[in-house]
Amino acid sequence: MRVRGINYDTGFFSAGTTTHEPFEPDGVELDMRVIREDLHCTAVRITGGDPDRLEIAAKHAAGAGLDVWFCPFTNDLTQDELLTLLVDCAARAERVRSSGAAVVFLTGSEISICTRGFLPGDTLPERAALLADPLRLRPLLPDLRSRVNAFLRRAVTEVRARFGGPLSYASVTLDGVDWRPFDIIATDAAYRTAHTAPRYRESIRAFVEQGRAAGKPAAATEFGCASFTGAGNSGGTGFDLIEWDANGRARRPKGSFERNEDEQATHLREVLEVFEAEGLDAAFLYTFARFDLPFRPDDAEDLDRVSAGIVKVLDERSGPVDPDSRRYPAARWEPKAAFDALAAWYGRGRSSA
Repeated sequence: MRVRGINYDTGFFSAGTTTHEPFEPDGVELDMRVIREDLHCTAVRITGGDPDRLEIAAKHAAGAGLDVWFCPFTNDLTQDELLTLLVDCAARAERVRSSGAAVVFLTGSEISICTRGFLPGDTLPERAALLADPLRLRPLLPDLRSRVNAFLRRAVTEVRARFGGPLSYASVTLDGVDWRPFDIIATDAAYRTAHTAPRYRESIRAFVEQGRAAGKPAAATEFGCASFTGAGNSGGTGFDLIEWDANGRARRPKGSFERNEDEQATHLREVLEVFEAEGLDAAFLYTFARFDLPFRPDDAEDLDRVSAGIVKVLDERSGPVDPDSRRYPAARWEPKAAFDALAAWYGRGRSSA
């Protein structure tokens, strides 16, 4: 693979809060150095809904020597609000690119589900509920895809007027994207699950061939799993595994999950081998950290088990940690087994310089 990447969340907005609190620029700078020097990544996909945070993280990523995939990931905006934000972010991404960094700009993420006006429902849970109801969803698809592509054409026109680098979009199958206006085809739907496993290799091969037929590179902008037994069959962690409070903050896992960091590490190695064998151009593991799902010593309260982060986030409820036992004393997190697995895979036969 040409691009060895990972996702980095600067804060997804939901119910009046974000998934990265507090957002501390010094901590982000450290994270980016670790991503480049210790994980041997060549690129980072920076996501979130706050343009200032996205630009701060992008500058730190560029300073660490990483290629930047600048990717607004918003929630519950109207289409006009999203377009305004994309235009703002395109100018910010161009500032980073003008400093000498390699930057790809993505015109949003999963907008059919996360943006108001494409599907019925004012909130993300209302729209997401349609995914479990094929009888309601199927008749909506032709009009949905027409409106998604009309929006993306508008977005590409506006963004290209402000940003001089390559463009992509982090899609899901639901979107039905017409990739002609873009330079790179990309999907957030690259998770291997119990359902997709029987034809997973064939689906990745078809995705790569789709890009080749269009003369464009193909990128898996999300793949991975959490760190509990059975997570490899579940793909990305969903809302249904977490009990949320009235303010949109995670309280505890919903159910009992046996911690299994080895399963997460094995899963990412197996998926990366498929990507490599099938000639995928770029891959971005989901994710470096879920700052909203911290480690807790009490099994029933340990949100890190259902986190797809490859580091476990520490907070005031994580309990005492021996400073001498910590690999990264200045960080808010400690590596999990998947951290070392990714570092070994991305770093094999390559210099970290």
